[in-house]
Amino acid sequence: MRVPGQLYLTYLLALCLGLLCMVFVAYWNATWRGGFAWDGSAKQFNWHPVLMVAGLTVLYGSAAVLYRLPLTWGGSKLPWKLLHAGLTLLSFLLAVLGLFAVFNFHNKGNTPNLYSLHSWIGISTVALFTGQWLLGLASFLLPCTPLELRRRAKPLHVWLGSAIFILGIAASISGINEKLIFSLKGLNGTAQYSALPQEAQFANMLGVLIVAFGLTVLRILSNQAWQRPEGENSEVTQPLLQD
Repeated sequence: MRVPGQLYLTYLLALCLGLLCMVFVAYWNATWRGGFAWDGSAKQFNWHPVLMVAGLTVLYGSAAVLYRLPLTWGGSKLPWKLLHAGLTLLSFLLAVLGLFAVFNFHNKGNTPNLYSLHSWIGISTVALFTGQWLLGLASFLLPCTPLELRRRAKPLHVWLGSAIFILGIAASISGINEKLIFSLKGLNGTAQYSALPQEAQFANMLGVLIVAFGLTVLRILSNQAWQRPEGENSEVTQPLLQD
């Protein structure tokens, strides 16, 4: 099957945008927010945006488009199943660690948890992610799962995967906006957010990069011509332990 060059270019663009997202979020927190620590201080909070962007956005998006790569279309599907499951599990663990960082920081400072729209979106995304990963494990990786259940679960798994990815992007950009509003109040020598200081410009660009990465990934996922050809060893009918 001939693969259009546009697929390769779009995937390369997604890789570059994902890398830029990681560089921007790390640089923002290292340069303007004081760096990183794990001591209950504001420096511990700085791990939260880094881990959530890495897990719920960049790594999750990379796992989502894995089966679109022509490299995965031939031969055994077993290693790609394992890689997809592993990437999504790592994405989930990073997100959980990111949640722990912010909850622990809030609790030590007697700050309320889960009161903002950003936090509601974020915790809902991780909750859905938990169900999604368990659904994938039960439906596609266990050899005891009935084939009919596998067929019925696949459309839900695909739709829910895209929904979680979109929610993760919404959580990331709303979190960036919330952090800037809370931090840039014109106090302690900082400029107001409305004055658009250098930090605000940089963090806003991070939000733009996250949206661009999300749109690029969704472009790859939505193009029917770029889907993995389904042969007799389709994942709908073959579990993990059956090559």
